[in-house]
Amino acid sequence: MRRLDLRKTQAARLNTIRDINRQIVLNYIREREPISRAEIARETDLQRSTISAIVEALTAEGLVEEVGEGESTGGRRPTLLRLRTKEAIAIGVAITPTCTTVATSDLAGRVVEQKQFLTDPDPDNTLAEVIGLVREFSVRNKGSIEAVGVSLPGLVDPSTGTAVYVPYFKWRDIPIAKTISTAFGLPVIIDNDANAVALAELWFGRPEVSDARDFILVLVGEGVGTGIIFDGQVYRGQHGAAGEFGHMVIGTQAPVPCSCGNRDCWEAFSSERAAQARYQKLSGDDHAALIDFRELVDRALGGEGNAIAALVETAHYLGIGISNLVVGFSPEAVVVGGEIARAWPLVEDALKETIEHSVRRGLPSATILPSTLGENPVLRGALSLVLAGKFAAAFAA
Repeated sequence: MRRLDLRKTQAARLNTIRDINRQIVLNYIREREPISRAEIARETDLQRSTISAIVEALTAEGLVEEVGEGESTGGRRPTLLRLRTKEAIAIGVAITPTCTTVATSDLAGRVVEQKQFLTDPDPDNTLAEVIGLVREFSVRNKGSIEAVGVSLPGLVDPSTGTAVYVPYFKWRDIPIAKTISTAFGLPVIIDNDANAVALAELWFGRPEVSDARDFILVLVGEGVGTGIIFDGQVYRGQHGAAGEFGHMVIGTQAPVPCSCGNRDCWEAFSSERAAQARYQKLSGDDHAALIDFRELVDRALGGEGNAIAALVETAHYLGIGISNLVVGFSPEAVVVGGEIARAWPLVEDALKETIEHSVRRGLPSATILPSTLGENPVLRGALSLVLAGKFAAAFAA
């Protein structure tokens, strides 16, 4: 699904395609709400009659609502429009190596309700738990749920809805979408977790990211994954296999094995597990292995030297991999997502110094930014698999 470039709406208008104009109007309302019909007309050069007809249709579909009057500029006070967010319309399922979160959200991407359970290595058990929660949320929302989005930490084929290979659990060829859809009759969209988070950045991230046509999302968790946005849409490659840069070789003798078993992968040097292993070694305390990455970040933010050192070294190796992406793709921006983004004041210098040293003089660099998606970006990604379809154009813009 491609995100419309609002800077090129004039070209879209010349095509005189009703669906393109509809997407333009809906996205202006989403990004500039509350906004009047007159303001949309001024910014897009669309005819007032065209905008009125589109708004009437969007209102009938339950996507847009009127929210009172704005300030007068000399004539009648304009009626303001915004997205209609009175009910949940999407369910997101974020499956990670440790836990699975199932949540509902409204049209604007705000989480309404969520529940979490420990991910079972047996796919049948995990899917049974997921189906139970999807059923519970669907019944509670009385038919307003339109689709389910599922994100997974592994190789996924979105076209078939299949988890091709999830290395943490050795899941192979699991028909995720078919299994969930058969239980409820709802459409199910699945994707790799990094692709899903990149999609969330595109639609719900900070303007420096969402306005970029080309950027890369680096998701740091139990592993390291990348989501690639080219020309405002996710680049998945053949069978959804693009972006598996966590397995590129950047050194030897990493502190932990990669999910594939090797100790030379970027993931083995730059994941949360790698940072935890470094912290344990620096602390010389077996009990240090028991703390999770969130607590490690808390300790670093609290000023603990070993925790800071573990994160800074991890950021150095993260920067090596990012510099390869910058040289190879020349994106406008690279966004770092995951819990490590919370420690940005501590890791930013080490990360950027490595990138500046590695990107050779004369080659363009990229803006390096932390994600602003909040506490659970993978969940936001899963929800975006559904929500982006409400706003995105299925045609070239």
